[in-house]
This record gives sequence, C-alpha cells and structure tokens, in this order.
Amino acid sequence: MFSTYPDEWPGAGLLLLRIAVAGVLLIKGGFSMVDWHGHRFAAGAVALLAAGSGILILTGCFTRIGSFLVVLASVGCIFAWPPDPGLNLFESRLTAALVAVIASALVCLGPGAFSLDARLFGRQEIIFPETASDK
Repeated sequence: MFSTYPDEWPGAGLLLLRIAVAGVLLIKGGFSMVDWHGHRFAAGAVALLAAGSGILILTGCFTRIGSFLVVLASVGCIFAWPPDPGLNLFESRLTAALVAVIASALVCLGPGAFSLDARLFGRQEIIFPETASDK
C-alpha cells in the first residue's frame, strides 16, 4: 500500500498521530455505543464505525482505509444539518475538523514502521533466482 514505512523518529511520530486519533475515536465511539438506547439506529452505526476505525488505526492495520472512513464520518458530522446530537461524536465542529485533518494526514503519510501494515506489506528481501547466464 505504501512504498516506504518510516522508522525511528518519523515512525514514532506517526505512531503518536495514530494513538491520538484512535484514542479519541475509541473513547467517543465506546461511550456512544454504551448510551445508544436513546438514539436512532444511525447513531449506533456511526458509533460502531468510529470504534472500528479507531481499532484499525491504533493497530495500524489497513490504516489508509480506516483513516479515510474517519475523514468521511468527521466531515459528515461537520456538515450535518440540522445537527443531531446522537450522530455527532464530537462536542464541536472544530474538534471534528481537527480529527478529520489528522486522519487526512494519516491517509497521506501511511502508518509507519510500528504497525501491522508494515509487518504485512513492508520491507521484504527480494531473492532473484540464478539463471543459466549467471553460472
């Protein structure tokens, strides 16, 4: 999915970005799922989407897909009219915009070396078989 998975300090910075956005999503999505009885089905679906995307981003598994879903959900929360308190995971539109910007950065930059994506799709040793002309 990415050509490079930065390690050392850049990788640690990407890990911090992932922890920040995933922490917010897991906390807000978890609390919304606990209190889903007072809301419609769509609010429960948004909370489940937030929690699921938070898990994907935190572990670094399919980070680009999870971050893109967060961007879509955050932009939906920003432009929802009339604002539905059950569908809005964030207290303000400014918070939703900040989460959307951080998730957009993760879409562009990737998960970094400290992720499952790097373990699954990262640096690999390429072995070329010997040909007759090499002998």
